[in-house]
Amino acid sequence: MVKQYETVFIATPVLSEAQMKEAVAKYVDYITSKGGEIVYEEDWGLRQLAYPIQHKASGFYHLIEFKAEPSVIAHLETQYHRDERILRFLTVALDKHAVAYSEKRRANKQAAKAAEQK
Repeated sequence: MVKQYETVFIATPVLSEAQMKEAVAKYVDYITSKGGEIVYEEDWGLRQLAYPIQHKASGFYHLIEFKAEPSVIAHLETQYHRDERILRFLTVALDKHAVAYSEKRRANKQAAKAAEQK
């Protein structure tokens, strides 16, 4: 049974922009190779952490929203654990209310972007 998930990970701040794109591509490719479908992806950029993690005060945040089988999640999180570039991650299953909220948030963001271009 395919479910919708949202995963956010924090990458180490010492990465270059190219290295960050490579890290994101690795996880997007992994999800799609396991039969998942990427619904939405958003780069939140470099942000301050609430507390130091591995002696780092900031990190690159990235959100990936996707549909996949539940079995993919355990393997995805194992990939996160093995990657020294990833400081923290969180993957959650979205219920119907979270999916509706997410769609509404994306629509509002697109409307704001369209109004900004006018």
